[in-house]
Amino acid sequence: MGNILKHYRPLVLVVIALVIVLLSGLHGALRNALVDLRFAWEARQASGEIIVVAIDAASIDKIGVWPWPRRLHAELLRRLESAGVRDVVFDVDFSTPSDPASDQAFVDALENAGGSVVLPSFKQPGADGSTARPIHINRPLRKFAEHSWSAVVNVAVEPDGLVRRYPFGESFEGQFLPSMGALLAGQYAEHHTPFLIDFSIRAASIPRVSYIDVLRGDQATLDRLRDKKVIIGGTALELGDRFSVPNGGVVSGPLLQTLAAESILQNRALHFTSDAVTLAGLCMIALIMMLSWRHLAASIRVMMLVAMAAAVEISAMLLQAKFPLILDTSLFDTAIAVYMAAIALDEIDFRDLLGRIAENRFQRIAMSLGDGLVCTDQSQLITVWNPGAAAIFGYEPSEMIGRPFDTICANREDLAAASICEDARVRSQSPGGLVMEFDGRRKNGEVFPVEACFSGWQGADGYQYGAILRDISVRKREAERIRYLAEYDPLTGLANRNTLHAGLAAMISAAEGPRDEVALLVVGLDAFQQINDMMGHACGDLVLCAVTERLNAEAGSAALVARLSGDEFAIAMPCDGSAETVAQLCERIALAFDSPLLAATRQHRVRVSIGAAVYPAGGRSADELLANSHLAFCRAKATRRGSYVMFENAIRQELEARLTLEAELARAAEQNEFELFYQPQVRLTDGGVIGAEALIRWRHPSRGLVSPAEFMPVVNTSSISDRIAGWVLETACRRARMWEQAGHPVRVGVNLSPSQFQSGDLATSVAEMLEITGLTPALLELEVTEDILLLDEERVLDIFLRIQKLGVRLVFDDFGTGYASLSYLKKFPLDGLKIDRSFVLELLAGSDDAAIVGSTINLSRQLGLSVIAEGIENRATADLLVSMGCEEGQGYFFGRPMPAQSFESQFLIAREASSEAHVAGQAA
Repeated sequence: MGNILKHYRPLVLVVIALVIVLLSGLHGALRNALVDLRFAWEARQASGEIIVVAIDAASIDKIGVWPWPRRLHAELLRRLESAGVRDVVFDVDFSTPSDPASDQAFVDALENAGGSVVLPSFKQPGADGSTARPIHINRPLRKFAEHSWSAVVNVAVEPDGLVRRYPFGESFEGQFLPSMGALLAGQYAEHHTPFLIDFSIRAASIPRVSYIDVLRGDQATLDRLRDKKVIIGGTALELGDRFSVPNGGVVSGPLLQTLAAESILQNRALHFTSDAVTLAGLCMIALIMMLSWRHLAASIRVMMLVAMAAAVEISAMLLQAKFPLILDTSLFDTAIAVYMAAIALDEIDFRDLLGRIAENRFQRIAMSLGDGLVCTDQSQLITVWNPGAAAIFGYEPSEMIGRPFDTICANREDLAAASICEDARVRSQSPGGLVMEFDGRRKNGEVFPVEACFSGWQGADGYQYGAILRDISVRKREAERIRYLAEYDPLTGLANRNTLHAGLAAMISAAEGPRDEVALLVVGLDAFQQINDMMGHACGDLVLCAVTERLNAEAGSAALVARLSGDEFAIAMPCDGSAETVAQLCERIALAFDSPLLAATRQHRVRVSIGAAVYPAGGRSADELLANSHLAFCRAKATRRGSYVMFENAIRQELEARLTLEAELARAAEQNEFELFYQPQVRLTDGGVIGAEALIRWRHPSRGLVSPAEFMPVVNTSSISDRIAGWVLETACRRARMWEQAGHPVRVGVNLSPSQFQSGDLATSVAEMLEITGLTPALLELEVTEDILLLDEERVLDIFLRIQKLGVRLVFDDFGTGYASLSYLKKFPLDGLKIDRSFVLELLAGSDDAAIVGSTINLSRQLGLSVIAEGIENRATADLLVSMGCEEGQGYFFGRPMPAQSFESQFLIAREASSEAHVAGQAA
C-alpha cells in the first residue's frame, strides 16, 4: 500500500498544484505571460490599408485651441473626399452640440460624403464604475447620425489593467452596433464572440499622418491616402486616450482600434484552443510520467520533461504563427515544473541534510561572527571562545578556556557573574535575553566599553550560558560626537542655536526677582561676505574664529556665546535690571572691533552691528527674545553699520504696520484701487504742454487718496513691486496711445522700478507693450534713478541699449542727488536728465543752486542731452531757468498731478481749442 501511495505521490502533487493555480488566479497570469512572449517573438507588419489621421501635439499646437470647432472636421472630411479615401472613421465624440455654425458645416460635409463616414458610440459606466447598467449611451447627435454609420468604441480592460480582447460589436437597447475595428475591417456579425487582438502586429508599422497636414492640403500626404481607409482620433499625450497593452506597450485609442481591425483583415482574430485540448495534453504528460517514474533514472526523466516543455512551447509558437489559434500551455508548464520538483524531492536525503545542518549550525554561528561569542558552564567557567572574542580582548582560546568569565571585566565587583547568569536563566524564556554594558579589559590592560547580550539554555551537562560581546568604543565616540554637533558649532566651538535657546530658557526661569533680567545680544559682522569672496572661505573661517575669541573675551565667563548662522552670533547673560549695563556692553563690543583681527598672518578690519533685547520688557520667552533682538539687529544693520540698537516695541509695531500695508497693497492691486495721475511738462519759452509724467496714486476705499510717499517705499521692496510697475507702464502706454489717436501726441514719462531690472526682461516687456498698444515709441519716456544704475551695470547697460533701439527715450531722474551722477552720464546711453526739485525750489540768481543748475544745463548741452527742471512753483523761477538755457519744466506752477480726464480737458482739449481760436483770429 505504501509503495502504491509513493508511486502516485507525484501525480497527487501535480493535481494539487493545478488546483491551486486555477483557484488562485495564477492561471490567467501565467497564460497571458506566455502569450505575450509569443507576441514579442513574432513580429508582423500592418497591411497599410488603414491609415491613422493623428490629432497629435503638432496639430493641437498649430490650431491653437481645444476642443476644436467642428468646421475643422468638416474641412478635413472634404479634404479626405477629394483625396479619394474609401472610408472615414472618426474616433472623436460627437454626442453633444457645439457652435451651431460649426455643427451645420459638419452636417453638410457628412451629407456630401454620401454615407462613407463612421462616427463613434459608447456607453458611459454607472455611478459605481460598472458597465452592467449604463446610465447613459453616448451616440452622435441625430443630425450627424442621419448621414453616417455608427460604431461602438468600448473595449474591456482585463484585471491586470491591459487590453487584450476586442468585440465584434455590442447590443445597445436592442440594437446591434458593430465595433469600430470590425466596421473598419468590413467583417462583423452579431453572434461572434470577442477575439484576442494579435499584438504581434507592430503598432509602429501602422501608417500615420498628421491632422494638420491633411487639413492644409499637403499633396504628398493626400496622395498617401488614396484608396485607403482612415481613422481619425487623438494620439497626443495630453488628450489622455491611452490604453496599456501587452509587453509594456501604451497605445492611443485610434491605434488600438486599428490593431483590432488589422487583426481581422489579416485573419488574426485569435481564439484559445478548447479545454479538451488542454485536458488531453495534461493526461498525456501524466501517463508518460506514471509509466517512466520507477523504470527510468531521474536524469532521464528530467530530460524527458525538458523535451516535453520545449516541444509544447515550440508547437504553441508555430500554431499561433500559422493559424489564429492560441494554445494555452500554462497548465502544461505548471505540471512539468511540479514533476521536476517531485523528482528533486524524491532524490534528496533530507535526514542526512538536516543532520549536517544541526551538526554545523553552532560552529558556523560561533566561529563566523564578527562579534565575540563566549559560552560558560553553570559555574561561569568559559567553554567557548570564538575568533571574534580573541580579536576584541587579545586572548587566544587556549588562554581563556576554563577561566572565569569575570577575567575579562575591568571591575569585577561591578559585574557579579552569578547574578548575571541568574538573570540570564530567567530571561532565556523571552526573546532578546539580558542586554547590558560594562567596562572590559584587554590583554594589554586597556579598558573599553563592552555591550553584552546574555542568554541561557539547558544542556546535557547542566545549564549553559552564552554572551555576544561587542566593542562599542567607536559607537560611544560617535554618539558623543553627534551630541556635540547637536549642541555646538563645529567651527568655533560656540553653542549653536539649539543650545542657546535652552540656555536662554534656563536663564529666564532663574530670573525670579523683580530686578532679575536677561539680556540677549545678536551680533552680526558687516560685509563679511566680501572677506569670503576676496580671501576664500578658509580665511573667512579663521576670521570667524578670531571673532569668537574677541566675543568671549568681551562677554565674560557668565555669558553664553553662540553662533546663530554664517556671520551672526549671540550673547545671552543675566543682568541686574539696568538698561545702561546692556548698552555699555554693546558699546564695548562695538569698540572692541575697531581694532583689527589677526587671521592667517593678516589683519582684517571687521565692524559689527548689534541688536539687543532684555527680558522681560523685550520678550517673555526665549523665542520672543531671539525674534526681538534680531529685529533690533536688522534695524541697526539698516540704519548705520557698526552701531547697536536696543529693542523697543515701536520696532515691532513698525514691522507689523509694514506687513499690514503690504497686505493692503496686495489687496489694492487685486481690487484695481491704483490709478495714474499726470503732471504736465511744458516748454518754458511759451508754456506749451509737451508731455506728462505718470504718477501712481492709491484711492483707498476708506482713507481716500493716499500719497505715493506713504506706500511706494513699501511697494519697491515687496513682492508686488514688479506687478505694480508693469501695470503703471501698461496703463501709461494705453493712455498715451488714446491721446495720440485723438490727435494729441504728447510724451508720457514713466518711472521705472529696480524690480523690473532684476526679474524678467524689461526691454522685451517694453517692446511687447508698444506692439500691443500701438504707441509711437518716441512718445514713451522711461525715467531711471541712481538705485537702478547701482545694480549690475553690464545688465542695465544692455537693457538700456535695447530700449533705445526701440526708439524709447531714457531720462536720468533726480539728477544731482546721488553720489556718482556725472559718471553715469558717461557710462550709460541717456537721452536726457531731470534736475532734482531740491535745486529748483529756492532757485535765485547768484545762489549756489543757480551755479549747480547752470553748470548742469551747460553740461547737458555739450553731451547732447535734453534737460527738464522739476519743482517750478512760480513765474520767477521759470523765467530764471529760461535765462539759463533750460527749455523744459515741470512743477505746481504749471499744474499739479491730476487724473487723466482732468489733464486731457485742461491741457489737451483746451490747448486745441485755444489753437483753433488763434488760427480763426488770424484768418479774420
